[in-house]
Amino acid sequence: MTGTVRGAAQPDAPASTATYVYAVCRGGDESALAGLPGQAPGAPVRLLRFGDLAAVVQDVPAAEFGEDALRERLTDRTELERCARAHHAVVAAAATAAPVLPLPLATIYRGDARASAALGADRDRFTAALRRIAGRAEWGVKVYARPAGSHTAPAAHTPERRDDGRTAARPGHAYLDRLRGARHERERRQEAGLQAVEEVDRVFADLAVAGRRLRPHDTGHTPGRGVHLLNGAYLVDEARAAEVADAVRRLRQRPECRDVEIELTGPWVPYSFAEAGV
Repeated sequence: MTGTVRGAAQPDAPASTATYVYAVCRGGDESALAGLPGQAPGAPVRLLRFGDLAAVVQDVPAAEFGEDALRERLTDRTELERCARAHHAVVAAAATAAPVLPLPLATIYRGDARASAALGADRDRFTAALRRIAGRAEWGVKVYARPAGSHTAPAAHTPERRDDGRTAARPGHAYLDRLRGARHERERRQEAGLQAVEEVDRVFADLAVAGRRLRPHDTGHTPGRGVHLLNGAYLVDEARAAEVADAVRRLRQRPECRDVEIELTGPWVPYSFAEAGV
């Protein structure tokens, strides 16, 4: 999900409302959307049919969702998070009734007619993407390097341990040995982390019908964790959910993964595979 503004309403538009589009689906059930506050509490979240597909939409105040007003609101971290949570809540509810293709946060048109025309022009692309994600869910797999010294397995022998006698006799050499030892340990952990990532990716390549490597997170947002080595998204048949959890459990037990932390999240609506052909 991104903060992309698409087709934003203009503040001076004649209409008092604009059409906010959350997702595209085939079929759908409006009862699954009943009572959701969405981006404009009080305005019902509904289905807007176009051809054999439907958009999940809501009327929103045009003045508050104009391009400039929206850009200003979404620069506020708290407001951005609130909007993202509201967007996701609608998408997740719609997904309980039909395969759903999430659209980016703040996809807005100047009324239902313009939304129908614009979405209808992309109907073939939406149809292909919906066919691809039907009966499947997205799983997230993140791999973090464990902070140095956090694993319990003993490190390979180090110059300090190897040369205790020389250390006492020649302290300058001991200092250089410590530098070399620290460098070797960093290199070993880096190589081990890369091998673990390749192993995780290999296992999920066998499970998933598609996979993507997303941009790793800034570790400043995950205090206490090491370097983010892999931010993977995998599209997996819903019937294989138990296999996903079992695969991660086995990966965590493998010696090659002793220096990393593996985090599994999901199942999610397949945001990362919304584009046809991904």
